[in-house]
Amino acid sequence: MPKKIGSLTLYSVDDLHELLGISKMTLRAYLREGRLKGRKLGVQWFVTEESIRNYFDEEQGNTEKETETKPEIKYVVQGVNDLVSETEECKSISETLECLHSQAIISLFQVQITEVKSGEIIEIVKARDFIERYSNQ
Repeated sequence: MPKKIGSLTLYSVDDLHELLGISKMTLRAYLREGRLKGRKLGVQWFVTEESIRNYFDEEQGNTEKETETKPEIKYVVQGVNDLVSETEECKSISETLECLHSQAIISLFQVQITEVKSGEIIEIVKARDFIERYSNQ
């Protein structure tokens, strides 16, 4: 049962679990990560109605943004061992394929697919697998 303090309504993790059907572990993780804003009093988390509204407004905004803009991707062709220290950045799949085809021994290379803005590595693919995956496009 939410706690009322004057005009303020506070929801515990147990309250949110019952109301939203989200696991308590997930709710606590969201609170620790800051995805859902709350305050810890003693050992228990509390969330205001406004924080819940903000969470859902923010999630909706993020979904709309994701559908509007695709993340910018870069492809880094790199050697897989000490024998080949080459690295080349490519901006498109076709440019990456061209770079791979120019290599003498394809098995010595891999392609690191990275999101440009965050620098997050999405995937690392063996060169031969990359060629098989994207050659028919």
